[in-house]
Amino acid sequence: MTVVGGGSSSPQPYGGGHQSTNLGDILERVLDKGLVIAGDIQVNLLDIELLTIKLRLVIASLETAKAVGIDWWETDPWLSSKGKRAEIEGTQQDLEVENRKLRDRIAELEAARREPVAAEVEDAEVEDAEVTDDDG
Repeated sequence: MTVVGGGSSSPQPYGGGHQSTNLGDILERVLDKGLVIAGDIQVNLLDIELLTIKLRLVIASLETAKAVGIDWWETDPWLSSKGKRAEIEGTQQDLEVENRKLRDRIAELEAARREPVAAEVEDAEVEDAEVTDDDG
């Protein structure tokens, strides 16, 4: 018997004729296409739901994840300098607004405090003028 093409005479599992894939090829395919694993765990006691855990696992490359709209790592301050910068800028803007409000409130309080003092000074001047007129 002559074998042509260097094939083997041993039977191929799962339909045969397919090339064998190594771990690198499988990983490349998973990262390129993406893989989603979903599952729910429920703990019930006498038909009363005590606990529900929903598990969602997405395995994909960054490019694949971005293509499907998953990009939370770009705005997470623990994972991205852009996210940290945005958080700092947001905090700084909040502080500036709060600072402006406090300064306005201080100005209002100081103005309200000056008005009664000015009124008291005017009353005192009127009283002094009346006393001076009575003496003369």
